Amino acid sequence: MTSTATPSPAVTAAKGRHRIRAVPLVCGILLLFVFLVTVTGQALAPHDPGAQNPALSVSAPGPGHLLGTDQLGRDVLSQLIGGTRSALLGPLVVALGCLAVGAGLGMAGAYFGGITDSLVGRFADLVYALPALLIAIVAVGVLGGGYWVTAAVLLVLSVPGQIRLCRSATMVHVRLPYVDAARTLGLSPWRILLRHILPNTLPTVFATFLLDFVGALIGFTAMSYLGLGVPGGSPDWGRMLADGQALIAENPWLSMAPAVLLCLTAASASLLGDWLQEQLDRRGDRT
Repeated sequence: MTSTATPSPAVTAAKGRHRIRAVPLVCGILLLFVFLVTVTGQALAPHDPGAQNPALSVSAPGPGHLLGTDQLGRDVLSQLIGGTRSALLGPLVVALGCLAVGAGLGMAGAYFGGITDSLVGRFADLVYALPALLIAIVAVGVLGGGYWVTAAVLLVLSVPGQIRLCRSATMVHVRLPYVDAARTLGLSPWRILLRHILPNTLPTVFATFLLDFVGALIGFTAMSYLGLGVPGGSPDWGRMLADGQALIAENPWLSMAPAVLLCLTAASASLLGDWLQEQLDRRGDRT
């Protein structure tokens, strides 16, 4: 009778750590690839995303068209690659804007307190209480739509989350001895905020940045799906979802391909943000 060796707890834990490390690595590679496609999308597309071939109409995947064509005979794969820029550029701008405006206002309100904190807090509460998607649809519709109008509206509606989290993180550090020591040395408030408090709140700031990116990605896709984002005829993931809904029987990839990419991109950004926050928190605990 033979006995099988049972792995030791240390070996099992090591395997678990390797699996955990593989997740952020895969997420980072996927995000890097998607953003490289955003920069060089037109060069990678096998066909012109806007080129029409009415003779093909809607066709299933086949030679020359790996994901088939849409109702105008446009190559789905080329549209998917060409639409990466409009799908990701706007959300990235919104997330960066939230990082600059939201983090600045939240940290300033927590540090200075008083009327500054009250104004910042009331602004965040007011915007946070609004139904974001409904307000975005109404605002973009009244302003006549447009890609950058959508970006501006989503930026205003996304700022309160960054303000609240950065304010809470800054409030913890404002009361710590190293901030009192910096004040005693006569350092200016903005120097204390940028050189001392900001590095200690980076885990929260960066994780919120990625969450803002995911939220803006979903918001842009929803607006494009409703016809309020990018102009008609432009390659975009949200447009492809809307156009492919009625053609799901003829060519399901017209809707499935952008849906899969949206889910993978959003999930990768969220998982990578959680992992980076854990790593930065552990590094801060060790120091």
